[in-house]
Amino acid sequence: MFSCTHITISCRQEHRETCCPATCIIHILQEIKITSLVRRAALSQNDNHCNYEKTHNFKVHTFRGPHWCEYCANFMWGLIAQGVRCSDCGLNVHKQCSKYVPSDCQPDLKRIKKVYSCDLTTLVKAHNTPRPMVVDMCIREIEGRGLKSEGLYRVSGFTEHIEDVKMAFDRDGDKADISSTAYPDINIIAGALKLYFRDLPIPVITYDSYSKFIDAAKISNPDERLEAVHEALMLLPPAHYESLRFLMIHLKKVTQNEKDNLMCAENLGIVFGPTLMRPPEENAMTSLNDMRHQKLIVHLLIQNEDVLF
Repeated sequence: MFSCTHITISCRQEHRETCCPATCIIHILQEIKITSLVRRAALSQNDNHCNYEKTHNFKVHTFRGPHWCEYCANFMWGLIAQGVRCSDCGLNVHKQCSKYVPSDCQPDLKRIKKVYSCDLTTLVKAHNTPRPMVVDMCIREIEGRGLKSEGLYRVSGFTEHIEDVKMAFDRDGDKADISSTAYPDINIIAGALKLYFRDLPIPVITYDSYSKFIDAAKISNPDERLEAVHEALMLLPPAHYESLRFLMIHLKKVTQNEKDNLMCAENLGIVFGPTLMRPPEENAMTSLNDMRHQKLIVHLLIQNEDVLF
């Protein structure tokens, strides 16, 4: 990040011979006006989003035969409910020991029964991918043959066909066939992508960060609002952040074809607002009141994806 001193020195070096003092000061002030968001956008890496940590999903378990805790290595006494087992990776520990186990769960693919409705971080950890395969494959297919499709993401595909795509991913994983041969209507693939996000047990914009995003949307000053949105993004788990970033880059491409598909950032905000963020507590009145804020957040994320991510 550049300091005012660095800017001043640079300006002096570049304009010592050609600029008058007043002109030099103007150049300095113009440089200082660069917002912190723009400077951050120039960084190639984000230290907060490089490691995909995942907590274990422990559940009380009754073990048959003798078992030892895989954390403290002591025997697990009792006839029933001797300890807990992680349903994602199979780690067996005492209930008390589970409080001290680090967030290093590496899900076992054998234990992942499906792709849809599976925790986002669990899925990417199990497959060792930066984003869920559904997101990558559907977006690749849509960008390959559907960016100019009128009403993209707004027009619904046949529900039965969307369910077929869902079952194909659950059954075949990254081998699922979503080509134009299998599904000529691109709205089916778009619908399958939206369904994936809706079915997540924890939304892409998580319950923990939801209020921060809503509060950011309520800020009237545009610069302060954008800064608040960026701060809220930093609260997202790495896998959620990366999936949201990738989706926003894609939706920006959709808006660049607005003349053909008639989908601007505002329209996409209406479609994806309730899909990407849901209030922690199911309340019809809260959902209704927050709808315009949800729409605005997605609108801002699309318009400013090159600065915010």
